[in-house]
Amino acid sequence: MNNVVNIADKIEIAQPEENPESIAEQEETLEAELEPIPDPEGALEAILFSMGDSVSIARLAAVIGRNEEETANILHEMQTVYDADAKRGITLTFLEDHVQMCSKSEMFEHIVKIAKAPKNYALTDVTLETLSIIAYKQPVTRLEIEKIRGVSCDHAVNKLLELNLIQELGRLDAPGKPILFGTTEQFLRSFGVKSLDELPDVSPDRLEEFKEEAAKEVQMDLEI
Repeated sequence: MNNVVNIADKIEIAQPEENPESIAEQEETLEAELEPIPDPEGALEAILFSMGDSVSIARLAAVIGRNEEETANILHEMQTVYDADAKRGITLTFLEDHVQMCSKSEMFEHIVKIAKAPKNYALTDVTLETLSIIAYKQPVTRLEIEKIRGVSCDHAVNKLLELNLIQELGRLDAPGKPILFGTTEQFLRSFGVKSLDELPDVSPDRLEEFKEEAAKEVQMDLEI
């Protein structure tokens, strides 16, 4: 599976996402009431520090009274300043159209001395393969995953949901209304990528190999 995708060893459970309708209402209010501020860096830094979780660039743009492109440029400049200064322990991480203030990875050893070390979650080959299929084929149903792997994926899907690496995206307009699954923002954090576009290319033949590997697993179970 390493030639398909590399999963981070440490999976951090993300906080529940905000209500989309509530976010939209907040953005409309901000756009209507706020005007451009002269020095937005301080405001952006304060917001990201206080929120803790990721914030959409659109919401930040509304707060500082600038468009999304200008806001993104300001955020990237802030990221450059943070990364260039070895004395700073923070940086900005971009996750598609969101941004989050995070500790630099090299500061981890210092953080664990005062905070509880995060749990390590070992993902089995079956879970990793299921996650890879969802990442490259999303939105995808359980049945489609099982057709590719050749075996049941219930346990793997439930585990990935528990770790917040995948999420329900809705239901397919088909008999039975099967649930559609896709990856989450936490998935991007675990991979260290900004968007799904940065995932490595996978050969079409690789998905066929999943079936062969699944067949071998079934045979091993029968022999045991």
